[in-house]
Amino acid sequence: MNFRKALSALFCALGAAFTTAGCTGSPEHLPDDEALLDSVERRTFRYFWDGAEPISGMARERIHIDGIYPENDAHIVTSGGSGFGAMALLAGIERGYITREEGLERFERIVGWLERADRFHGAFPHWWDGETGRVHPFSPKDNGGDLVETAFLMQGLLAAHQYYAEGSEAERALAARIDRLWREVEWSWYCNGEEVLYWHWSPDFGWEMDFPVRGYNECLIMYLLAASSPTYPIGPEVYHEGWAEGGAIVDPHEVEGYPLRLRYQGGEAGPLFWGHYSFLGLDPRGLHDRYADYFEEMRNYTLANRAYCIRNPKGYAGYGPDCWGHTASYSVGGYAGHAPDEANDLGVIAPTAALSSIVYTPEESMQVMRHLYGRLGNRVWGPYGFYDAFSETDSWYPQRYLAIDQGPTAVMIENYRSGLLWTLFMSHPDVRRGLERLGFERTGTQPTGR
Repeated sequence: MNFRKALSALFCALGAAFTTAGCTGSPEHLPDDEALLDSVERRTFRYFWDGAEPISGMARERIHIDGIYPENDAHIVTSGGSGFGAMALLAGIERGYITREEGLERFERIVGWLERADRFHGAFPHWWDGETGRVHPFSPKDNGGDLVETAFLMQGLLAAHQYYAEGSEAERALAARIDRLWREVEWSWYCNGEEVLYWHWSPDFGWEMDFPVRGYNECLIMYLLAASSPTYPIGPEVYHEGWAEGGAIVDPHEVEGYPLRLRYQGGEAGPLFWGHYSFLGLDPRGLHDRYADYFEEMRNYTLANRAYCIRNPKGYAGYGPDCWGHTASYSVGGYAGHAPDEANDLGVIAPTAALSSIVYTPEESMQVMRHLYGRLGNRVWGPYGFYDAFSETDSWYPQRYLAIDQGPTAVMIENYRSGLLWTLFMSHPDVRRGLERLGFERTGTQPTGR
């Protein structure tokens, strides 16, 4: 049975539940906030459970419900999206969406597959073929190690390690296997002899992608994990001279009236996933180093994005306090890194942008969630939660999902509700040592949930 037929069979099986649990598009049927949060988290979790590639257990790069799906992509799995998915699976176990036994079986399948799949100096590629474990090029020269996507995957696996490390004999064995994968990533090798980390290396093209990672974007977690490695660590100077550019990463400025302290690549602010990906496990509450207070920075970064959408300088339909959020997502013309500036504002809203920001802007993000569910309804809501993106201006409502957008939605909702993934990741002893090595400190108290 091919993927599309299997997906259709699944929807038929879920038909009754989908009809009774689906939204009506009418605000009078809106559940209370706790029920709505649980419904969104549960549906989004299903992307990584029911929608996973069956052989590897990994997250498919994309799933198209509208049938516009390239058949040769059906088994393409993503490393970063699978790291986000690993955290969503842990949340699903704790919420009772699946049993602990079911979760363990899935993690054993994932880890066993990763042990056999292509790696490059211990680092994972961006994409694999889920059936074979062979690298699937992300672009012509990107057919080797992707250190950023590796960091996203390891963030999720380290959270799983902590979840299972003190469990049953089988769970402890799984944690030990995760630890071996972690120890085999050659983070320092990806410095290429310099005081900076490089994003890519290919066995065919070497360092030709030539992407040293400097200045703020989604890659903070890569530097933290590289400093945390017990086997191939970078020195603190790689973080301070490479990522932080010898201090030049500090560039105080305002966007939409909100003060920001960091220099963002390519403009005064960027897409909202820059405030999500590194902080799915890395708890930003009270976290600071010599460059920024990360919770305050990301909260203001989110509010500036929201304020731009409310100001709506290009006059797009639907924008407002209950419909905002620019991030990388599907777009009317394909895929785009939507951002809060006129050059990168294409009239497209991605639900993950506001919903994954709920840890920074709980009231404002809930306002968007209620609007999407109650007003836009089934135009934007499907079997795996809210679809990836839409444009009211273009009457464009594609029924498509991306792993890298679904994952943060489920994970950040769980962090907002309980702090689960933050607690797990931050408890890892190597992570604690890495934070200390780079000069991070935490102030105040960090509650386990809201």
